[in-house]
Amino acid sequence: MHRQKKQADRKMDYKNDIGYRKETLKKLLYNIQKSEDLIVKALYDDFKKPEFEAVLTETNYVISELKDTIKNIHKWAKPKRVFPSLLNFPSTDYIYKEPYGKVLVIAPWNYPFQLALCPLIAAVAAGNRVILKPSELTPNTSSIIAKIIQKTFHVKHVDVVQGGVEAANSLLAKRWDYIFFTGSAAVGKIVAKAAAENLTPVTLELGGKNPCIIDETADLKLAAKRIVWGKFINAGQTCIAPDYILIQKNMKINFITFMMEEIIKAYGKKMEKSPDFARIINTKNWLRLANMLKSEKVIFGGETDANKLYIAPTLIEEPGLESQVMKEEIFGPILPILTYETETEIKNVVSRYEKPLAFYIFSENKSFTKKLIATYSFGGGCINDTVVHFSNKRLPFGGVGHSGIGAYHGQLSFDIFTHQKGVVKKGNWIDLPMRYAPYKDKLASLKRLLDWI
Repeated sequence: MHRQKKQADRKMDYKNDIGYRKETLKKLLYNIQKSEDLIVKALYDDFKKPEFEAVLTETNYVISELKDTIKNIHKWAKPKRVFPSLLNFPSTDYIYKEPYGKVLVIAPWNYPFQLALCPLIAAVAAGNRVILKPSELTPNTSSIIAKIIQKTFHVKHVDVVQGGVEAANSLLAKRWDYIFFTGSAAVGKIVAKAAAENLTPVTLELGGKNPCIIDETADLKLAAKRIVWGKFINAGQTCIAPDYILIQKNMKINFITFMMEEIIKAYGKKMEKSPDFARIINTKNWLRLANMLKSEKVIFGGETDANKLYIAPTLIEEPGLESQVMKEEIFGPILPILTYETETEIKNVVSRYEKPLAFYIFSENKSFTKKLIATYSFGGGCINDTVVHFSNKRLPFGGVGHSGIGAYHGQLSFDIFTHQKGVVKKGNWIDLPMRYAPYKDKLASLKRLLDWI
């Protein structure tokens, strides 16, 4: 109560008063922690997200991000002194951190709490006014987000706009100082086009067909365990989930056996009854995924239930590269397994697609992994694991090309919502005459100086 009273008594100055920003973030932390059980329930009600996954990937992630931001906000916002140019002697040079102003955050449905709150936290920390558009496909989570925001912020500081495509289009028609969007590449292009009308800077967190390459030196059993977790968490509805496997040909049979064992170990033989497996978000996405299975060789799983929006963890063997499952990002619990014998065959598959958001390699061959990382452009990735690079706030997270523009996490999140102003403070105790006209007889001296510095 004391914290809330202190916040209420303080004059609202989110642009210039870093202390005010910090107090509002503390209040947000308090309200999220107080509402954690309700948030977890809302995520379950929206698409049966298991409690463990809800805490690990949603509430705890946001709480951790909040604590880190609160701890470091003064350090991040402080003007940074940089080494001056000798051409400006004598001077002291600084980078000042300035909020962009009015920020729009459009959040997706797959991690509807985390991917709404994390960019919002960074935008607030940087001193911006924020309008948040949560996903209409997760109404329970969006509703509780709106309630938490209403309890925490003055409406002129942070507000929530709910609704579907119409609401999003209406927001995009307005002028913003910064737009942060997470979602599909198709919608990302619409956002980028709208932003271009006013030359508004954007961060676009998109997706892509993320390859997972396994060579003959990999620990197959451990690889299978880590891939099953990374692929089927959130029922495969994760932008950085492995989208397809490319495994050395003579390793395939053993790998498939291990994959089947690990899936059963994780979700049981009656996977539909597992409390640890989420559901597909809606009928439209369920139909898209179910249609992918119709003409493919399913070697494990494949069971579906339209009424429950259920699709089992499914393995597909050697789909055609022109098949539907290989033409687009899957974004569901279906995992194609393809084989290769040469690095040229790896290239023939990976290079068919735009630059992916994530890239995974399972190998003990250092030269092989080093070559792949140097050869292919991607947002981020792991060697001998999947997805976990997202958890390190010291690593930038973002795509490249069609998988996204810009990166965030940790201090980088603060930085993307901040305009960095370079300022030179010139001393008056001496004024070197070389730069001033007339320039006669000064050129040779200027060239010697430039060569020296």
